[in-house]
Amino acid sequence: MKKKLLVWMVLGASFMMHYDTYAQEEQQSADVYLEEYTDEFQENFFEALKQKGIQNYDRAVDLFLKCKQLEPNNSVLDYELAKAYMLDKKYVQAQDYAIEALLSEPTDYWYLDNLLTILDKQGSPIENIKQRIPYENTKLQQNMAVSLFKMKKYGEASRVLDDLENSQLKSDLTRKISDSLKKDKQPEIAPIVEREVDLDDPVAQLKDQMEQLITASDFKKLLGDSLEALDSYPLQPYFYYAYGTALINTGNPNKGIEVLESGLDYLLDDDNLENKIYQQLSEGYSQIGNTQKANEYLNKINSGL
Repeated sequence: MKKKLLVWMVLGASFMMHYDTYAQEEQQSADVYLEEYTDEFQENFFEALKQKGIQNYDRAVDLFLKCKQLEPNNSVLDYELAKAYMLDKKYVQAQDYAIEALLSEPTDYWYLDNLLTILDKQGSPIENIKQRIPYENTKLQQNMAVSLFKMKKYGEASRVLDDLENSQLKSDLTRKISDSLKKDKQPEIAPIVEREVDLDDPVAQLKDQMEQLITASDFKKLLGDSLEALDSYPLQPYFYYAYGTALINTGNPNKGIEVLESGLDYLLDDDNLENKIYQQLSEGYSQIGNTQKANEYLNKINSGL
């Protein structure tokens, strides 16, 4: 676990998981650990991310595999290989690497979400891989319910929730599934106006704090705060926006793009936040050299689509 976190830090992405727990340790260890990574590893990894960003997936896979030879037990590489193979529509290879990544970190939401996306691309049910993953892990099941909800697989999400003990997440997600099903059945009904924000609402307070950090361009602090908020409130699209913004502004546009695009799946009638996410996505794609996607998101803001 420690090694995985340090890999992400050295490569500009240490904030992937459990930032608050390991931040101090990483700060002290980074300079020493950096020496363990050759120039070859770092150059290949960064170039692979670049090639993936410009949709040159074969080249990205080759470079990630070169890194894998140097770091065979690195779950970040398994995750990136799964993503690259999936984008190249090579789903068998993608699934195998996605499972390897999840086995290394069963509680990682992004690893599981990636695996579920790959299964969905193949039209393959979860039952096909249950025996290959630690399905009984409670956090894994919670993550699975959230991911399935995001994918609008409400029935499957509900079945996963049925196996879980009562919790705030289960209650919130059950209500959101019910609301989404009602909306799907009655699309002609105008959306319900949200209640006024309660000043004692912890979510509202967190949003206000993060807006202040964004205004002050304190993206380093925003990185840790938004990740912690997202872990506590995984159904709140604002925290995907805040975390994605922090990632893009602290040197990890690829991960930022992924987080922001996930946040779009949770949006309900919030044009202002949607435009903010589009703006950051445009910035992220610009940073990785994909001007076509950058302009696409800018046009969505300008056109109102």
